[in-house]
Amino acid sequence: MPAAKIPAAVKHTATGLTALAASILALSSAPLAAQTAPTRLPVPVAPASAPKGPPKLIVVISVDQFSADLFGEYRSTFNDGFARLMEGGVFPSGFQSHAATETCPGHSTITTGYRPAHTGIIANNWVDLNTPRKDKTVYCAEDESVPGMDSSNYTVSDKHLLVPTLGERMKAADPRTRVVSVAGKDRAAVMMGGHKVDELWWWTNKGFVSYAGRATPAVVTRANQAVAALLAKPQAALPVPAHCTARDKAVDLGNGRSVGTGHFDRAAGDTRAFRISPAFDTSVFALAAGMVQDMKLGQGPQTDIITVGASATDYVGHTFGTEGVEMCIQMAELDSNLGGFLSVLDATGVDYEVALTADHGGNDLPEREILSNMPEAQRASVDLAPAIVGKAIGEKLGITTPLLFGDIPNGDIWVSKSITPAQRKAVIAEAVARYKAMPQVALVLTAEQIAASPMPKGTPENWTLIEKARASFYAPRSGDLVVFLKPRVTPIPTTNGGSVATHGSPYNYDRRVPILFWRNGMARFEHAGGIETVDIAPTLARTIALKVPGVDGRCLDLNAGGAPCK
Repeated sequence: MPAAKIPAAVKHTATGLTALAASILALSSAPLAAQTAPTRLPVPVAPASAPKGPPKLIVVISVDQFSADLFGEYRSTFNDGFARLMEGGVFPSGFQSHAATETCPGHSTITTGYRPAHTGIIANNWVDLNTPRKDKTVYCAEDESVPGMDSSNYTVSDKHLLVPTLGERMKAADPRTRVVSVAGKDRAAVMMGGHKVDELWWWTNKGFVSYAGRATPAVVTRANQAVAALLAKPQAALPVPAHCTARDKAVDLGNGRSVGTGHFDRAAGDTRAFRISPAFDTSVFALAAGMVQDMKLGQGPQTDIITVGASATDYVGHTFGTEGVEMCIQMAELDSNLGGFLSVLDATGVDYEVALTADHGGNDLPEREILSNMPEAQRASVDLAPAIVGKAIGEKLGITTPLLFGDIPNGDIWVSKSITPAQRKAVIAEAVARYKAMPQVALVLTAEQIAASPMPKGTPENWTLIEKARASFYAPRSGDLVVFLKPRVTPIPTTNGGSVATHGSPYNYDRRVPILFWRNGMARFEHAGGIETVDIAPTLARTIALKVPGVDGRCLDLNAGGAPCK
């Protein structure tokens, strides 16, 4: 096998990161020198005709919180990995069409072809008042039946995903297929990998881990050793690309804290800062590249699949917002990380096909939005909290038990099961009235209203709020009420915690995501119409002549090889 190149991002940020990727890929870094600017990797020369027959390797990449807005802002600056992918099929405004624009629901759509109403993944967390454990919150990728666990200290599991992934279907059709999933977050790895995977790895602050009892491949051992060595040393501030300098200005958060001037310098041993940095994506892409190399993915008679969840963009967005210098640097580094990963794939000589998208979009912090002349931007009032509203309802109705459960809503609220049917009816009616009267609330829906609404049809740009809610609604897990805040109302009341910006709304800044397809020889095209992330799985399945009946998505004709869409 030819010597693979180290991901480009590590070549122009810090020598330590060069060593990180070199160690994971088990290659010498001696020929490489740290550079001061990224160098665009050459796009492979396309053959005279479009590719024919199935690809040998399918690569599905999700960039957490990579909104269509971010893609549009930075696409003119991309000169590496994204530049490569933009030579293929470009859908700049695809949709995570449902209302629950969170990490777990979004990832559950990408390789299944189903919306959350069918995947069962209605949120990152939901409340199950019937669970016997004390903690009634259930994490989307946990097994809550494991004794001694709770939603913050859990055993990772795929049990809540109700449908198969593309990799599972491929393995069912040809047991020789290898299915690999690597991500920064457990829920990304699980929801894209599915129930039957050969290798599934995600990051914890102690390293990359998998399910208990699984053997650790050599490449994972190398990755953990390399990351540990990197973390043992401080990280210098990253250079600011020229196009980012105008964004390098502080935004006051009003509590002695500001964002907007961070350059990702990090103290030795600071695992949190590592996770909120481009280096986090470097480690994930390098591990994925190492998996491709060590397992010789795509070099057998069958088609293999690897899914990659790059999580740093989401952590950067939550911690610093989406419009500051931090995100600008992250976009440049992501472009280079992606380019380096693709160059490793090139070096294998394998015919591979790539689909890249995101699990959801994101909204900037309201303090900066107000400075940008968005007066509607604000933080949600703590008075919206279900516990506070429920207490007021209980006092009015003479009920002393806690009545409402959930977070400050931009979504589901659950009603106590320890009250009578008559009380339940009165509580729901009172909750609807109270939330409707709150000035930050746009709409309140009951579970009965949502369940009675038909599944949405037509292009997702035109869906109503109740249609978006229906696409996220799964009765056994969804709330008794759904509350949607008004646009630009951030459901984080204060800036005292780690997160200052977020996503999760039914509005297009959270729903719109880019969807990119690339295969060597594929004719370039761009389509502005709104496709959905559920279209990715049937589209990729087409190129390997695999039928995926009954999914919510539709096959897109990319002219990238395979049978015509039907």
